Amino acid sequence: MPIACIVEGHGEVSAVPELIRRIGSQLDPPGYPIVERPIRVPGSRLRQAAEFERAVELAGARAGQGGGILILLDAEDDCPAELGPELRGRITRDDIEVGVVLAKFEYEAWFLAAAESIRGHRGLVDDLEAPADPESVRSAKEWLRDRMEGSRTYSETLDQVALTAVMDLESARRADSFDKCYREVARLVTSAA
Repeated sequence: MPIACIVEGHGEVSAVPELIRRIGSQLDPPGYPIVERPIRVPGSRLRQAAEFERAVELAGARAGQGGGILILLDAEDDCPAELGPELRGRITRDDIEVGVVLAKFEYEAWFLAAAESIRGHRGLVDDLEAPADPESVRSAKEWLRDRMEGSRTYSETLDQVALTAVMDLESARRADSFDKCYREVARLVTSAA
């Protein structure tokens, strides 16, 4: 059950396959998808219709018949509930399952929702606690950076996959956009089975 991904950030290239595999392993029954190396296209280019369609076609070719496509972007200042359906509406293929997920502001907001499970990892302080509303934090990367010990600093390409591997997925579901991601990945994994 191959799943092809479209992402915008360098960190997501490694983190999203890890996330999909982790979610798949928690399903009942567990699903073990083959996750193709994500197609990375900067967010500003992905919001252009021609570039978006090109990326979807490439992902569809990678996933093949019986596979699925996950498009995962940072919403930045856009409303995920508005931009997600708009992007989904641009997809004309009906021969492959597609999930569109927008992290509110950025992927790292999901780490904030699961903060207690990542404390002590990758230089984060041992008493790390989730903010009351993780998805209201405008710069989750900066929030993480400010809670790292010593001269340690957050690196998207190094820390994103490592924190994805250890974060508690149920805690992360407190973030609405992560809950949507979890449900979309579960749907893709089970439909591609």
